[in-house]
Amino acid sequence: MLFDWRLFAEATITLVVIMDPPGTVPVFLSLVGRRPRPARVRAARQAVLVSLGVISLFALGGEAILSYLGIGIPAVQGAGGLLLLLIALDLLTGKNANQPEAVDDVNVALVPLGTPLLAGPGAIAATIVFVRHADGRIGSYLALAFAIVAVHLVLWLCLRFSGLLIRLFKDSGITLLAKIAGLLLAAIAVQLVADSVRGFVGGG
Repeated sequence: MLFDWRLFAEATITLVVIMDPPGTVPVFLSLVGRRPRPARVRAARQAVLVSLGVISLFALGGEAILSYLGIGIPAVQGAGGLLLLLIALDLLTGKNANQPEAVDDVNVALVPLGTPLLAGPGAIAATIVFVRHADGRIGSYLALAFAIVAVHLVLWLCLRFSGLLIRLFKDSGITLLAKIAGLLLAAIAVQLVADSVRGFVGGG
């Protein structure tokens, strides 16, 4: 079989659920919603490219990288959770709004949007598992590659056209959105840390 459609569908659905393209829109708007349209488009493109690069890297050599460094998935979850918690606290306290624009643009593309929000521990772990399922078959590897690209195309479309929501929310709505996004990010961070602890206790 030249192309594994079953793996393509399974990987695409799984990664869409984990990476949650619509769910990233509030966080994206809370960070760059007040910026000019070209800056938002650039941040969306950079964040998706960073995520694609990270996921592709772990698809190609994730197991080897983690094995060489002696790192398990629980450690990746814990680190991602702590990083997200710092970003969440910035959103809740309003500290992020006082940062210089140039630095903030870079941070938004790399952290928290590119990683660990999009290319987070869950997506990385799922990608490594799907690589194992491919079991050396070229058709399966091709299906997984197309699935990763398709998911990131959906992510880019959601972020690219998130500006439509700015017309509805205005500045006051974006501020409220930032607080809600901060609270949700904090909850996600705590869950990641809890999963990490559970993984360590269970021997993962």
